[in-house]
Amino acid sequence: MGLTSRSLEYVMIALAVACAGLTLWLWPRFAGRGVRAWAGRLAALAVTQCAIVAALALAVNSAFQFYGSWDELLGEDDAAPAALSRVQGGAAGPVGASGGLVRPAPPQGLNTVHGLPSGPPAEAGKVESVRILGRRSQVANPAYVYLPPQYFQRQYARQRFPVIVAISGYPGGSFLLAQHLRLPQTAGGLIRTGSLQPAVIVMVRPTIAPPRDTECVDVPGGPQAETYFARDLPEALRASYRIGHDPSAWGVLGYSSGGTCALQLTLRHPRVYGAAAALSPDYRVVNDPTTGDLFGRGPAGERRKREHDVLWRLRHLPQPQVSVLVASSRRGEPDYGATRDFLAAVRPPMSAQSIILDRGSHNFRTWRRELPTALRWMNGQLTFPQDVVHGR
Repeated sequence: MGLTSRSLEYVMIALAVACAGLTLWLWPRFAGRGVRAWAGRLAALAVTQCAIVAALALAVNSAFQFYGSWDELLGEDDAAPAALSRVQGGAAGPVGASGGLVRPAPPQGLNTVHGLPSGPPAEAGKVESVRILGRRSQVANPAYVYLPPQYFQRQYARQRFPVIVAISGYPGGSFLLAQHLRLPQTAGGLIRTGSLQPAVIVMVRPTIAPPRDTECVDVPGGPQAETYFARDLPEALRASYRIGHDPSAWGVLGYSSGGTCALQLTLRHPRVYGAAAALSPDYRVVNDPTTGDLFGRGPAGERRKREHDVLWRLRHLPQPQVSVLVASSRRGEPDYGATRDFLAAVRPPMSAQSIILDRGSHNFRTWRRELPTALRWMNGQLTFPQDVVHGR
């Protein structure tokens, strides 16, 4: 049984209930003060506690998809080997080709998501479960890739599509983008009605070294998350899918920590991402117990910390020619004041718009309300078609 399968979850719940029942039934037999009685009570409590904790851990993992497989949990999943440095970006090859940077993966919970495309891909589109390997960062990150129906249609066979990189919050992963934010389902509906141009949507988690929250930052002597999202991920996707190469083809969307990443990546790498839609983001990256030390010590660490403060960047550095959408709520979101400060600090050539709800909390119900508007906004920023694939 797979790590995220419902069958395993139900088996563990049943085992935990059975252990609790057996402990209650056997408890009178462990009465007394002898070694045997003490050992029996301790063993019963230990087994019951372990069964309950295992059942809870499986339920939490199924909901948030920290680990998609047993190999990933045990640290035996695919890593990006040094030999991958021979792969050059831009070579158009099929997903899963030998030595490729995007490789097919087990479902990673995709088979439990409701409302995904079904039927012929040319009519309904398709969602793939993959692992995206980083040539420089040397990591393999799980992802889902939504391909619109037009991607499989003959009249679009030589055209490159815009791409939206969607980043989940922390904790969590691509599963939450599909199941709870309902991103591919919403995008598919908007494409069918003509409200969103055909686009490839890549759904990923913000951390490349779970359970550590790397906040899309290159950690000195640690995980190189910024390098992964700004260099490795685009290289891998361009080598495997018909997508545009110009920043006008690339947008990044995220909620919570993913929204923070979207802002950081677009402001720091405007030649990669031309647009960002950030739902409930933080405007600066700070250290906390989940992140550890992201920036290092001394003057260099302080400089890196300042440069990951969006408001500081807008006030002290030239503003890039990018478009940004931010979303918050007047009541219920703690970042409303910072959102107003951000909007007031934006100057040309950068442009910014906002979604401000009267009331909304930091949860999926709020983000699902904001998502269609964010996607329509993104539709106006990305250009399609980008160009054509030559030689086909």
